[in-house]
Amino acid sequence: MAELFHECGIAAVYHLIHDDVSPLVPNNDQNQTAALIPRLLLDIQNRGQLAAGMTSYNTERKQLIRTHKDIGGVNEVFRLGRKEKAEQLIKEYNGRAAIGHVRYATCGTDDRSYAQPFERSHVQKSKWFSFGFNGQLANYQKLREQIEEQDDFHLARETDTEIIMHLLSQDFSIHGRGDLVGTMSRMSKKLDGAYNIVFLNARGDMFIARDPLGIRPVCYAIDGPMFAAASESVALWNLGFDNSSIRTLEPGEMILVQHGRIEKHRFAESPRKAHCFFEWIYFANAASSLDERSVYLSRTQLGVHLAKQERLEIDEDTIVVPVPDTAKSAASAMAYELNIPCLEGLMRNRYVGRTFIESKDRADKVRLKFTPLPEVFRNRKVILVEDSIVRSTTMKGLIDQIRVRGGAKEIHVRVACPPIISPCFYGIDMSNIGELFAPKFMDGPEMTPAIEAAMAKKLGADSLRYLPIDTLHESIGIEESSLCRACVNSEYPTEAGRELYQLALEYKDDPERAQSERAYDVQTLMSTRS
Repeated sequence: MAELFHECGIAAVYHLIHDDVSPLVPNNDQNQTAALIPRLLLDIQNRGQLAAGMTSYNTERKQLIRTHKDIGGVNEVFRLGRKEKAEQLIKEYNGRAAIGHVRYATCGTDDRSYAQPFERSHVQKSKWFSFGFNGQLANYQKLREQIEEQDDFHLARETDTEIIMHLLSQDFSIHGRGDLVGTMSRMSKKLDGAYNIVFLNARGDMFIARDPLGIRPVCYAIDGPMFAAASESVALWNLGFDNSSIRTLEPGEMILVQHGRIEKHRFAESPRKAHCFFEWIYFANAASSLDERSVYLSRTQLGVHLAKQERLEIDEDTIVVPVPDTAKSAASAMAYELNIPCLEGLMRNRYVGRTFIESKDRADKVRLKFTPLPEVFRNRKVILVEDSIVRSTTMKGLIDQIRVRGGAKEIHVRVACPPIISPCFYGIDMSNIGELFAPKFMDGPEMTPAIEAAMAKKLGADSLRYLPIDTLHESIGIEESSLCRACVNSEYPTEAGRELYQLALEYKDDPERAQSERAYDVQTLMSTRS
């Protein structure tokens, strides 16, 4: 599903001063931990391809903390395709500790100044810091207004990352240095939404914090003197940590590296958990485990549920085809349960990336990304498995291409997710009811055969079937009260999220106001409503 994007991903490494050197450190040099950041970021680049960066800490240089960041993928930003340049960059930025970030924008522009980490210089070491942020603040607009109401304050960017930078700076000015647990505790009372934060200052203090609801995932591992954290477990596993040492950071908790010690602290109470179910069905790497639940196994269980509800007459011409790439696990499991072939009929162009090539024609855009194989589709009854349908733009184009260029005689769409009926205000780029496909046919989460038939007709498919909401927690293996399912049931876990949804409902039939594409635009409407 090539039309949905995530906010970003975070990473951190720290080698404590110790007689032992971790085998994970290149050349047994305790000041080479920054060399590990690009490796971590490569494994979480599924979470953001717009920009990347890192900040390192090294007492052997005047620039105690130093930040390198730019627009582009990890390979581009860290020059990994050119060995000499990559080695020179790592040499310049290496240190005992480092944090890293990959970005996709749900706000702001494709500008280097929006790339993270954000560094704030200061002559006082405890106030000279850098941090990266994964998530989205649902109360961004209110916080922005509170700051700008003060006569001597100004925010230069349209991003909640700058809000967090201001709140950190303000807390350090009021409460002094050193109490980073207190800082996060005080900030948590002001923030509403999803936020994972990695932080590093010029004293060598580091922390990784997860919001009290645990909306976005983050994990960590410790091996002797080496500490590392990342948005997904696969990054730590591939770095060399033993799988048994990788732990989930619980909601409302933070890992603090300070004074030569690694400590876990609770900075906020966690009244409930609200893990985003989309992490398992779409965003995360299939090799990851999030909150102790395997992404791959969750997706295969979704496929099992698809097979259980299948009523299509299966014959020798019936095949299952996944839409690359995240639907593959569900499609394979579905085909196995139905005892029919699962074939790769759609070849994805993995080298398109971000491109200047644009077209107003939907078919052209789909042709740029996918090539249907007539050898697979011709005269076949195709069960086309997709992980979700958000705006339907790609799905419409795919069905047309499979029928016209592929030669399929029937196309039956099966979606390993319930209908997306509500916006996300916690870090996924779907913030407007008007841009969503399902609400044009549905008034609430209830699905009927007649609605599915109308949707199929609109897409150009012979039939369409979604999974019911209950299959989400059953497939993931987490109780339903611990999942955020706001985009499929309109039940938001935070006050600001509920406020934004009511505003979105109010404006969804207003053609002019319904043009806003992101949560920040909706929040601006909230601030300007009469």
